[in-house]
Amino acid sequence: MKLLLGAGGSKLSYQALEKTIERASEAGDDLTVAVFDNEEIDTNADEVIQRVQETLDEADFEAEIRQIDGDPGSRLVDIAESETFDRIVLGSGERSTLGKIQLGSIAEFVLLNAQTPVTLIR
Repeated sequence: MKLLLGAGGSKLSYQALEKTIERASEAGDDLTVAVFDNEEIDTNADEVIQRVQETLDEADFEAEIRQIDGDPGSRLVDIAESETFDRIVLGSGERSTLGKIQLGSIAEFVLLNAQTPVTLIR
């Protein structure tokens, strides 16, 4: 399976990275990590790329890392469709104090617009 993981530097995106690496290792999947600047998080793409590479190195797993510019949701959808990815993976879905799932704007856009199946990891 060909997986596209979006990583914007949130705690959930790093958890999604770790779980996706674990699953991809077991299944023999190909993984591409698309790193983007996330206005909701106080970090930049270079820091995210460094942390993604460290996580991949610790897991002894090979994956392509690429930085994407522009609107992250739109770019993830475009890349997934134009490069025929089998699945988009995102870390999202924190629960509110009332127990309802709250999606970030990027995850919401991808869920509503992608023709490619989307997996949210929380």
